[in-house]
This record gives sequence, C-alpha cells and structure tokens, in this order.
Amino acid sequence: MFHAVSSLVQSPRSSQNQNDQHHPAPDRSPGRPSQPPSGRRDAFFDNAKYLAIVLVAVAHSWEPLKGDSRVLQAAYLVVYAFHMPAFILVSGYFSRSFDASPSRMKRLVTGVVVPYVVFETAYSLFKRYADHSPGQELSLLDPYYLTWFLIALFIWRLTTPLWKALRYPLPVALGIAMLASVSPDIGDDLDLQRVLQFLPFFVLGLGLRAEHFRLVRRRSVRIAAVPVFVGALGFAWWAVPRMNGAWFYHRDSAQELAAPWWVGPVMQLALFGCSLVLAGCFFAWVPGRSLWFTSLGAGTLYGYLLHGFLIKGAEYRGVFDHRSLHGPLGEIAVSVGVAVAVTLLCTSPVRRVFRGVIEPRMDWAFRKDPLRGAREREKVSA
Repeated sequence: MFHAVSSLVQSPRSSQNQNDQHHPAPDRSPGRPSQPPSGRRDAFFDNAKYLAIVLVAVAHSWEPLKGDSRVLQAAYLVVYAFHMPAFILVSGYFSRSFDASPSRMKRLVTGVVVPYVVFETAYSLFKRYADHSPGQELSLLDPYYLTWFLIALFIWRLTTPLWKALRYPLPVALGIAMLASVSPDIGDDLDLQRVLQFLPFFVLGLGLRAEHFRLVRRRSVRIAAVPVFVGALGFAWWAVPRMNGAWFYHRDSAQELAAPWWVGPVMQLALFGCSLVLAGCFFAWVPGRSLWFTSLGAGTLYGYLLHGFLIKGAEYRGVFDHRSLHGPLGEIAVSVGVAVAVTLLCTSPVRRVFRGVIEPRMDWAFRKDPLRGAREREKVSA
C-alpha cells in the first residue's frame, strides 16, 4: 500500500533509472511535497501511510466499543469507507513497476508471503491459547483477522502485468468486483471475496501518476474536504440504524448479507465512488513535508501486523468490557492509547526486533540472478 510491502506498500523512492516511478515536481508552496533527491523517500507517502495505519488501529479498537454510541458507529463507518481503499490505492501506485522478474518475485515472497505464513500461524495460535479456543483451526487458506491484506496484495501484485496489458483495466476490475458481490459460492478460501471486491482500488492505483496526487492536494480541495467529511459523518449517523455496516468490509456477497442479488453490484459502484471521494479528501490533508512521524511511514507494516495482538489480547481479557470505556471519555482514552501504541510499533527498535520475520532477506532460498550484474553495469554506463 516498493519493497514488496515492506511498509504495507513499497517504499516510495524516486529513481532516475525507472521510467514508471514518478514523484511530485518541485513545488515550494506551503503543504506541497517537493521532489525528493534521488534515493530519498517521499515524505508525502510516508506521512499518508503512517496516518492511515493509525486510523486502521484506532478503528479496530472501536469495534468492541461502538455498540453503545451512535456517533462512534458513524465515525467507524466513515473511517472504514476510506482507510483500506487509500492503502490499496497507494499499494497499486507503487506496484506499477512489478514485472514478475526474479528480483521482484523474490521480494514478493520475502515481503508478503513469508509474513503472511508467519502471522497467519501466530494469530491462529494466539486465538487458540489466549482466548482458550481449541477449535481455532490453523489454516493458510483461511486468512484470520489482519492477514487477509497480505494474501490480497500477493494476488493483486502477481496479476499486475495482466492489468498493465489491458486497454481498459478499471472497468474490467469493477466488473469482476460486481460479479463477486453476487457470487456466494466463492467461499472463504484466501478471502477471495475481499480480494476481488477491493481489486478496483488496486487497479486504479496502477494507473495513477504523481500529478493525480498533486491535484487532490490543492488548497481548494483541502478546503472542500471539510464539508465533505462533515456530510459523510452526518450521512453515516443517519445510516447506522438503516444500513448493514458489513458492506464496508467487502467480504460477503449480497445474498450472504440477506439482500437481493442486484443490490450487490449497485453497492459496489456506490461504495467505490464514496471511498474514492473520502480517500481523496484524506490525501488532501496529508502533509507533504517531513514531520516528526514521517520516518515512521517506513515501518507501517510492523504497526499493522503487530497491533492486532494488542487489540485481540485486550478483547480476550475483557478489557473492553469495563463500563468506564463505554462513554465519550473512555472512547477517547482508548483511541489515544491505541494511536500511541501503533506509533511505537512503527519505530526503529521494534523494526530491528521483528525484521527477521517481516522483512527477511532469505538469500539462501533463491538462486543468484546471473544477469543482474550485467544489467547494473548497463545502467551505470547509460
């Protein structure tokens, strides 16, 4: 949402040797990101990833609390409408250079497949023993909790060459998502419903360019984003008792949500449009300059994969059942506490401890590319 999702999405680096890797052109206006020197990370995308992972973690902490507050339920729906689409858009944007070459396949395995296997196993065992659930199965075909995003990213990125070859990839991806929403027989294996229903956001990201992000970061858009978010919160407050919030998870077909089949495609298009608008508003507010949290953008995969143990651990121990947390002050305290926790999980010390399972090198498992040296010499001579 790059080094095969080393930070949920590939590290945003500028490169003079990569024609399809664009960064914002120099712009000294306030709040606009200037073009980073070659090899430097783009602060805008690191900021976006950090802020998005904080929203992901905070929204997860709201799940066991939101039942007592219509306002919190409305905020939960709004956040769920755009936080994962925003991640997936950025993932697609930084997947444009994926070409199934040996080096990129290696990074896909070490940066996505290995963390998936490790954390799918870890979360299943954590559920079994910490929650005293002996019936919790250990299966790599049925992603548990957070791990669905890793298997989805693996599938999306593996199919990137196909999407780049199609003339109209986004309409095709939307068509696939709409068909998935009326196909309950897809089942739960690899969480394919989510993979297919979120697919259009990834495919759209593949077609984005730096100028598209500059467009949504204009002052006029930042100002317009305020009433848009206020309106979204108001609509969500109205919709809470009238709408099934499971639509925002994109993990079930229309029939599984007890709706007529034709509602599935309609909701896919409606949610796709709403999510794009809110994601655009989110990107409009993301700072483009380096701030105290910018460096944490490189560690968002760590925050993403590790914060789930804190949330689930608290849930298993009944922490969220305390009455003091089911009120405005309690909900604010939980939100701030989780935001601080996920921030700490993105820091360098935590990354050093868990790098072996989240970003393993695994040179021993792959053959050396005999043409790599020649390609590097050719780039230098060019």
